[in-house]
Amino acid sequence: MTRAFNWLFPHPLLTVLLTVVWILLQNDFSAGMAVFGLILGVIITKVTAVWWPERPGGVSVIKFLSYALIVIWDIMVANIQVAWIVLTKPNSKLRPAWIVIPLDLVQPEAITILAGTITLTPGTVSADLSDEGHSLLVHVLHTDDPDADRDGIKERYERRLKEIFA
Repeated sequence: MTRAFNWLFPHPLLTVLLTVVWILLQNDFSAGMAVFGLILGVIITKVTAVWWPERPGGVSVIKFLSYALIVIWDIMVANIQVAWIVLTKPNSKLRPAWIVIPLDLVQPEAITILAGTITLTPGTVSADLSDEGHSLLVHVLHTDDPDADRDGIKERYERRLKEIFA
């Protein structure tokens, strides 16, 4: 039974996500749209399954949900901070910086989530990943202490991602 389920749904969460997105795009819920969305979700995940890497094992869902809540909170706070900076600081007083963040993460999925988190947070953007994947280049809109920002990213995000993907 498990083997048949895995064959039909190689990526079950993606199948559900695609189904929900299809229903939302239709802007009208009906059983037919839900079934069609499910069929699309199955077909798309089956066709693209050969290009998907193996899923990381041992991911803590509870810790990931906690991480997601922290990121959502940080995005809201950063929106207010960036708005304040834009409205109150003249360009001549801005102190943008490039920060190199050495990475302890080794899983590509964890590094991708970290880079995405940094980019999603207003005022920062992930610009480059070193060839070996050992460091991430981040641009910060305004900082008084680039080292503190680097340490903050490592402590607030990278440490949690290491726990999630342990």
